[in-house]
Amino acid sequence: MAKFAAIQMASGPNIYANLMEAGRLIEQAAIEGADLVVLPETFAIMGEEEADTVAVAEDEGSGLIQSFIKQQAIKNRIWIVAGTIPIKSTDPTKAYAASLMYNDRGLQVARYDKMHLFDVEICEDEDTYTESQTIAPGTQRIVVDTPFGKIGMAVCYDLRFPGHFRDLMAAGAEIFLVPSAFTETTGKAHWNPLLRARAIENLCYVIAPAQGGYHINGRTTYGHSLMVDYWGNVKQELVKGSGIVTMEIELIKQRATRKAFPVLDHRLGGCPRRSK
Repeated sequence: MAKFAAIQMASGPNIYANLMEAGRLIEQAAIEGADLVVLPETFAIMGEEEADTVAVAEDEGSGLIQSFIKQQAIKNRIWIVAGTIPIKSTDPTKAYAASLMYNDRGLQVARYDKMHLFDVEICEDEDTYTESQTIAPGTQRIVVDTPFGKIGMAVCYDLRFPGHFRDLMAAGAEIFLVPSAFTETTGKAHWNPLLRARAIENLCYVIAPAQGGYHINGRTTYGHSLMVDYWGNVKQELVKGSGIVTMEIELIKQRATRKAFPVLDHRLGGCPRRSK
């Protein structure tokens, strides 16, 4: 069995301070025996303005944030999924929110760019979010074949689109990663049921590290980092503040459940007979 860790943070505009905190928590996860650790969305910077993130966007393969994650993976001999890192796009006013996966040798093995962008008005808070002004949308769903199982990658607002996860499952995903920074208001209403629904309807594990706390830009994120099994059971939860939660991934049990409860085979209609 592999052990996954989800890291929760309350990041601010100071990249160096955020990386120091991320390094501390990655080391803690490694000490606790994690094989793969997932950081939250915007772990390295949550600027006072959205444009602050674009200003520090890196070229893929180089830059302070990517070098840090690479070094952490090597130092701790652990796989790391770096929540989201701002990666330059062809538009100088926008960056990709790129979720990068590194193996325990510090090699980048996958990149997923957030596809669904958070352009909404939250009436309760009288807040407006327009990610599309500073984030370039991704165009490709990603499933990665790892030593720990097949991993489908997603980020935050993607969670509201069940078709995204159904496509990942159809491509072989057994585990979903959903690094996020849900608002306090939307998190209270929807975070837990959405994560459990994505797990239940696809019989997949869901690992959802989150931002959780008050941020210098005035935003409050919901926290409640969750680790959910393929039956929809919440196995671990961290309500607020910085920290980690861990869970063992039992693929043998998951695959047996998928075989005994073949709802995934029934999604196109009908109920195929079992062979004797």
